[in-house]
Amino acid sequence: MTEKTKQAFGTWPSPISAELITKAAPSLNFMQSHGDSLYWVEGRPWDTGRSVIMCRDGAGIIRDLLRSPFSHYSKVHEYGGMAYAVSSDSVYFVNAADQRIYRMGLSGEQTPTALTEDGLRFADLAIDATHQRLIAIGEQHHEDREPENFIAAISLATGDVSKLASGADFYAYPSISPDQQQLSWIEWHHPNMPWDCTQLWRAHLTNSGLAEPTLVAGGNNDQAIFQPRWSPDNRLYYVSDQHNWWNIYQANGDIVLSKATEFATPLWQFGMATYDFIDANTIGCLWTEKGFWYKGFIDITSGTLTQAHSQYSSMHAACCHQGRLYMVAGAAALANQIVGLDPSGKVTSVYAPSTLDLNEGDIAQPESLFFPSGNQENGEQVHAFFYPPTNANYQGLDNELPLVIALCHGGPTGATDSGLNLKIQYWTNRGFAVIDINYRGSTGFGRKYRQALAGTWGIADVEDTKHAVGYLAKHQKIDPERCLIRGGSAGGYTVLSALTFTDTFKAGASLYGIGDLETLATDTHKFESRYLDSLIGPYPERRDIYRERSPIHHAEGLNCPVIFLQGLEDKVVPPNQAEMMVELLTEKGIKVDYVTFPDEGHGFRKANNIIRAMESELSFYQDVFNLAGKA
Repeated sequence: MTEKTKQAFGTWPSPISAELITKAAPSLNFMQSHGDSLYWVEGRPWDTGRSVIMCRDGAGIIRDLLRSPFSHYSKVHEYGGMAYAVSSDSVYFVNAADQRIYRMGLSGEQTPTALTEDGLRFADLAIDATHQRLIAIGEQHHEDREPENFIAAISLATGDVSKLASGADFYAYPSISPDQQQLSWIEWHHPNMPWDCTQLWRAHLTNSGLAEPTLVAGGNNDQAIFQPRWSPDNRLYYVSDQHNWWNIYQANGDIVLSKATEFATPLWQFGMATYDFIDANTIGCLWTEKGFWYKGFIDITSGTLTQAHSQYSSMHAACCHQGRLYMVAGAAALANQIVGLDPSGKVTSVYAPSTLDLNEGDIAQPESLFFPSGNQENGEQVHAFFYPPTNANYQGLDNELPLVIALCHGGPTGATDSGLNLKIQYWTNRGFAVIDINYRGSTGFGRKYRQALAGTWGIADVEDTKHAVGYLAKHQKIDPERCLIRGGSAGGYTVLSALTFTDTFKAGASLYGIGDLETLATDTHKFESRYLDSLIGPYPERRDIYRERSPIHHAEGLNCPVIFLQGLEDKVVPPNQAEMMVELLTEKGIKVDYVTFPDEGHGFRKANNIIRAMESELSFYQDVFNLAGKA
């Protein structure tokens, strides 16, 4: 074994470049099955951020269906999601550039032709073959009021759009029964988010619209319903957290399997899927427990779950196809790929597009840990993944403890998992430790844990980041005098709050983060316009709390360097959020960097921008801690 070179933490040479991050592992999501073919969407940062619909046919041949400049992407709810559907001879998809629905032959040879006119947005497409129309979630924007969401019917012959259901603030998961007779969907109203309270409905499909709409579940506004899905024998199933855990139920209210685990994720995007049907009595499913993802099959008659074992610990996008469960799967040292699982338990990789070619000694393995939260009296435990500095050729100096970067995931209703994240390995391979925190309010740990952030955003999450670092320092894993914090979107708010209201961190990075909660409450998109009601309180009634927890109003507490990275087309967290904080720090004479991206929205999708963001952040940390001079 080659002896490692001793060099200061944070200065190690690394083969994991920012450019590698954009090329090595394209995103994979939104799987569908039709006929003998399997479909999915591949995001390619190196190809101007295009999202391409892919097809694997019955012979195992994989090909692109979308040619440049077309790209699959919906702006409904601003976060989009699944926005394509497949028929016997065509694929229908929402094009990123103009948000129109296009039709394209399955051969992929023809140029797509527009079906709808400009002006509307669509997502969550389904094909109603009986009535020769698409059913989708529609969104119409207005100059004088918030956008209107509805369930739309789009004629395949003319592209004419009519409304099948309207009146609710939001809709998702329009699903047609196998016999083509019924439609199910979920809907919800302000101020709820889809992980708070939703309702499940179904109705009969007719030529003129919907008949006999019936509320199936959620009438008491006490449960969050996720992914309604029809079985092959026309029975309706769904996921609900009515008993704390997101478990699978039948439409009559009977639980399929009671387990202290989660068969759902927060519905930030359309089309998210954790289960599908192998046959009328067998469900192929994914679930998360204590931060890790698992896969297997449920026998509906007996209510038994059979877990399949493999090297994968991060999974999403469940889809059953020709007797197998397919999913996007990865692990700490494995880039996401598409794998198939037989009922016998055999796992086969069918598509692995990553070009990752790294020494295993350069990949940090996550340690799953629980530590006491700020609420010691209740004995609450918070989850996190700890990644130690890892490099095949370098180690730290004698008697030196590593710098640590605390990661705050977005949402804040979201979660981090153990899948390969080259943006984490970018840091650990250079000699930084990373603590990736599932602070209170994260998903995967039950409804009660998720709701622990209600009314306490900016407090509980900040406490948890502080205690995470304290836990690591207590166990001699990090240098408590060299703590950094970074996060995007809602995680950026936790960053700025932690920097302002605690003295734990010496510098931070806010990626399209929030500095002024009032501005966010009054200047954001419809989907999140009432999100803060539950996290903070109703606005303007509780304006006092908004001001109290906004870092922008407590400039005296922010006394350390910060780098801001911001897309100028961001409609979720507008650029003025970052600009106010930059101005404040500049006036105080504190080191601040402001890196803008004119062609990006909420999150960075283009390769050159991702590279610039990562390299700018590294340079910033090197300056703050004089790391370049210690190499």
